[in-house]
Parts: sequence; C-alpha cells; structure tokens
Amino acid sequence: MTLPFAVYILLCHDGKYDTGYTENIQQRIQSHNKGEVNYPKTRLPVTLVHLSLFPDKKKACDFERYLKTGSGIAF
Repeated sequence: MTLPFAVYILLCHDGKYDTGYTENIQQRIQSHNKGEVNYPKTRLPVTLVHLSLFPDKKKACDFERYLKTGSGIAF
C-alpha cells in the first residue's frame, strides 16, 4: 500500500518550524532549500524533522490544519 499524501515539519536554520502538505516530499524539500517557497526563504537551509503519510488527501490536510492550531503546535 502506498501512502502518497504527506504532512511534514521542517526545522529552519533559525530554529523556527514550517509545517505543510505535499504529494512529493523530495521535490518539496528541494523547493524549500532553493528558496522557491516564501516562508522559509530567509531561514535556509531547512531539515526534515517529521513526516506523516496518509492514504487520502482529506486526512492529510486535516492533520496539517491540526498541527497549525495551538494544541497541534504543542504536540
């Protein structure tokens, strides 16, 4: 079974975190480190610290949304 939908947490160079959703984690990390993504553009390089894989897009997007809430940030 492949789990094509991913929620990631990246650690930026300045100690801040970036959380997002993607269907291609390798391409997404490369885009971040090339400065093609707005938020971490001034916080490069980034390092993957967490990756959760999901079987469907809705579950992945729901988990990403949760991680961006107060209790999700504490998690």
